Amino acid sequence: MIVDDSLSIRLMLKSMFADVPEISVVATAQDPLDAQEKMKRVEIDVMTLDVEMPHMDGITFLEKLMKLKPIPVVMISTLTHEGSTSAMKALELGAVDVIGKPSQKADEIAQYKPTIVSKVIAAAHARIGQRKPLVTPTTAKILDVEPSLTTDQVLPRRSIALTGAEPPLIAIGASTGGTEAIRKVLSDLSADGPGVVIVQHMSPGFTKSFAERLNINSPLTVQEAADRMPIERGHAYLAPGDRHLAVKTVAGKYYCHVFDAEKVSRHKPAVNVLFRSVADQVGKQATATLLTGMGDDGATGLKEIADAGGFTIAQDEASCIVFGMPKVAIGLGAAKEILSLEKIATTIKERTTS
Repeated sequence: MIVDDSLSIRLMLKSMFADVPEISVVATAQDPLDAQEKMKRVEIDVMTLDVEMPHMDGITFLEKLMKLKPIPVVMISTLTHEGSTSAMKALELGAVDVIGKPSQKADEIAQYKPTIVSKVIAAAHARIGQRKPLVTPTTAKILDVEPSLTTDQVLPRRSIALTGAEPPLIAIGASTGGTEAIRKVLSDLSADGPGVVIVQHMSPGFTKSFAERLNINSPLTVQEAADRMPIERGHAYLAPGDRHLAVKTVAGKYYCHVFDAEKVSRHKPAVNVLFRSVADQVGKQATATLLTGMGDDGATGLKEIADAGGFTIAQDEASCIVFGMPKVAIGLGAAKEILSLEKIATTIKERTTS
């Protein structure tokens, strides 16, 4: 179901989904009240929901929906400061993902299609409340809506002599359902612990607000990463929504390397890019965890960290919103531990303080 007060947006989204075999638009609604009436007559697996609408705003409707009939919801929000703040609130209330409201100009619509289609398909595989996902995803084939590059094409392996005395570093990767998972992990980490680098698949325009939200709810100082930013203890650095994040070592100190390049594993930022750099620059001093998400991004990178002697964790199926990325990593033998979300932070602290 598409819920948006703009007729042009409703028609645009419906047209966008028309040639995608996995998606069938069973209803559209102009506001939450209209959606409530139509939900009495049709069964839906996923809803796209606008934030600003008459009669009842999308956030209020989402809160009611999650209490009465939890289903996967993808929020479509404007890329204003107020819009991104509302999007973060929606994720806390249980929305699976957020998308920046696309332009209504025909020549600009096509660029949004891969992102919107992939997020809606991923939402269909999400575990929300007591709802079971339609299918448990094992690979990213269903998301093959655009070319996919490998990490080698963007960040080739770099062979440097690690001494084993490098500072410890924590790396986190996540996708669908990952915002709340990351919040949970960071909130349980120590304020004086090793620096943390994070990739969360998120549309451009939302990562700054996400970092600000994490900063409020975490003992660490959390900020959106910028190029050449030093990685300090007690700080966490979130990749911007339209740039890759890697770690660089200069004179024994870690720095953020934020750069523009093609998508890797269908994503920018890509977890595989971050994890490749951590394997190369940090080695056995790294502790990395791959959290909930659709697809396979991060799986090979986690294996590279494990092979370099680092400590690796995959989130278990029971606590994942979408058991995709961790499942692929587990299948590769990349995870030295498979843990529930509740146990991940405790294990990280034990590993990095021993």
